[in-house]
Amino acid sequence: MIKTVSFGIVHFTVAFGVVFALTGSFVIGGLVALIEPLVNTVAYHYHEKAWDWFRGRSRTQDSSYALQG
Repeated sequence: MIKTVSFGIVHFTVAFGVVFALTGSFVIGGLVALIEPLVNTVAYHYHEKAWDWFRGRSRTQDSSYALQG
């Protein structure tokens, strides 16, 4: 858990630093650093669902080829 928390802190710091460097705004840097991980978490959820669907299709196709051979 400590490694996960430290990664979160690094992620927040990098996001803030990049946006602050590009905009010069503490407010925008802070907002992006807070909002981006939330959006990324939701995107990751849907990525996993799509990945599971894709893998399921791949296994089904592999099975049908095995039955034909």
